[in-house]
Amino acid sequence: MAHFSHILVTHQYEAEDLLKLLSKGKSFEDLARRFSKCTSATKGGDLGDLQPGRADEDFEEAAFVLKPGHYSSKPVRTKFGYHIILRRD
Repeated sequence: MAHFSHILVTHQYEAEDLLKLLSKGKSFEDLARRFSKCTSATKGGDLGDLQPGRADEDFEEAAFVLKPGHYSSKPVRTKFGYHIILRRD
């Protein structure tokens, strides 16, 4: 089990633009609140604790390899759209 946040957008180019903003020091939570299409946006993208086997397979494959405190270096595509995933712990 691990704690994750994410930003969900419709297009790959949107996710790539957000990654550029994150690399410049912008707040993950602020970007999630402004741009994420997920209902978790109101919580800064916080998804809480996830157990393997409970989320989209592509999401999990990218999420559980992240080190705590790091976010995905490229957009993660799922059936829901494009995610930037942050592992909290």
